[in-house]
Amino acid sequence: MTDELTVDFEPLGRRARVASGMTLLEAARQAGVGLNALCGGAGTCGTCRVRVVAGDVSPATEAERDAVAEGLRLACQTRVLGDVRVDVPPDSITAPQRAQIEGRERAVELDPAVRVFDVALAPPSLSDLRADGARLRDALREQHGVTVDCFDHAALCQLPVLLRENEWHTRLVVKSNEIVAAAPPGVSPLGLAVDIGTTKLAAYLVDLSSGETLGAAGAMNPQIAYGEDVMARIAHAMEGRDQARELEQAVVGGLNDLAGELCALVGRRSGEIVEAVLVGNTCMHHLALGLPVAQLGLAPYVAVLADGCDLKARDMGLTLSPGASVHFLPNIAGFVGADHVAMILATGIHESDEITLGLDIGTNTEIVLAAHGRLWSCSTASGPAFEGAHIHDGMRAAPGAIEKVRLDGEQVEYQAIDGAPPVGICGSGILDAVAELRRVGVLRPNGAMQSPSHPRVRGEGRGIEFLLVPAGERDAPRDIVISRKDVSEIQLAKAAIRAGVEVLLDEAGLEVSQVERVVVARAFGTYLDVDSALTIGMFPPLGRERFVQVGNAAGMGARLALLSRRCREQADKIARQVEYVELTTNPGFVGAYTKALMLP
Repeated sequence: MTDELTVDFEPLGRRARVASGMTLLEAARQAGVGLNALCGGAGTCGTCRVRVVAGDVSPATEAERDAVAEGLRLACQTRVLGDVRVDVPPDSITAPQRAQIEGRERAVELDPAVRVFDVALAPPSLSDLRADGARLRDALREQHGVTVDCFDHAALCQLPVLLRENEWHTRLVVKSNEIVAAAPPGVSPLGLAVDIGTTKLAAYLVDLSSGETLGAAGAMNPQIAYGEDVMARIAHAMEGRDQARELEQAVVGGLNDLAGELCALVGRRSGEIVEAVLVGNTCMHHLALGLPVAQLGLAPYVAVLADGCDLKARDMGLTLSPGASVHFLPNIAGFVGADHVAMILATGIHESDEITLGLDIGTNTEIVLAAHGRLWSCSTASGPAFEGAHIHDGMRAAPGAIEKVRLDGEQVEYQAIDGAPPVGICGSGILDAVAELRRVGVLRPNGAMQSPSHPRVRGEGRGIEFLLVPAGERDAPRDIVISRKDVSEIQLAKAAIRAGVEVLLDEAGLEVSQVERVVVARAFGTYLDVDSALTIGMFPPLGRERFVQVGNAAGMGARLALLSRRCREQADKIARQVEYVELTTNPGFVGAYTKALMLP
């Protein structure tokens, strides 16, 4: 291209060649630079700040007023008009985030969808000219009583060399009536289970012969570069087929990276993974499969596909065993997807004799109520604040994020992740802070901050704030504060969750006091302090002993479905059994939400 321009990102040493008029954010994505872009490039979050060192770029927009005052530009608003050199501040780079990948184990009888058989063949001779495929079919039938009708093409291509190198002994992997892979004798086939979260990916490598989990790893969902929430990603996908393909390739690339990382840890190759199970909300499901998502962004939020489905991994672009299959658990309705089904499956909520609430707290919170043999579910938008978005000094759960806060008189006690110098506050920390400020009387029930109510309260009116950490304390680079707006963001998020709970209880004709158990799942649900959530009214007022935190239950459910065909059948049954409640049209939601905005 004659109009191709160069953008250099310092000090990262990355370069992109782009067309004139492309934004710096788009150039960063092309160069593999992970810039924060919580708003998806709308210019509203201010997290993609960069310094233009040299070169010709577009004039600053109104959205960049604050950034320009600091000598910076917003990458999403700045267009490349010539060769450009850009300095990327550390705060603008997506940091490695702590991901909750472990969940409570649940015993299950090993019965995976793929079966493994060792066979020994008589070598061919001039008196026995049967083809290799025919010999294998005959050996399976004679030695194991198993009949197969076909071979995956990639597996078939491997057979001639494999058989002759191993003296006519081999290990076959069979799914349904198809031979999908072959390996040397004694090599255990691998399985992969993945929870595709809006913010994070959690993956598990499993030995399909023993059921043992060999390793687990988590990573940011690479789609985060295109927006913090599902609506931002839907908007990006709706810009055109190329943009939708970007999202698909981003998550598939992330899955391939995790698979390779996990296999390397145990001295194996991702090409030995013969089966994968994926779960995610409806939007993540559609984007991973390359399905259209425009209809998900508009009422009545209808999916293209809700049933569980199987497809070849290679058709998704996954670099697993050439004949490997991918199974996606079923979605329910709206944005309540396969991850929620997996959470219910893993926790056994659907089989509980107790009246049970399940809260799968993430960027979106899915809520399930089990009572008297029935299941009700809904989805509510709660996530941005709990991920540190829209908070003055908010950040994701990365090193240096304040994750716990306690007030003791005039003293503020806090804990930062990894013991690093505090640089901001993540979801569990802001939840603690709001609860503590309410407990000591700094906050009124409506969330207003009272002054002078504490020596650390400063400012007035809209500028009033609570000084959590002064600059220099424990090497903090700047003051870290809680603003009135921060409190409002938490009120909005917690009200959405509490209102969802109230609507489901109303649908079931139950009172809060009748709830016997509350299961709190996923990363934020693991790290939050239940007492803080009770203090601000995010959870219904029940005894602390009724709450149980279970970790990444969706990931655990994906593992169960990988190891057990019966669990896959249960997942299908759960998806059919759940009665979906759409909150946007529920007559009781607005009233419950308004009431839940108050701090008890």
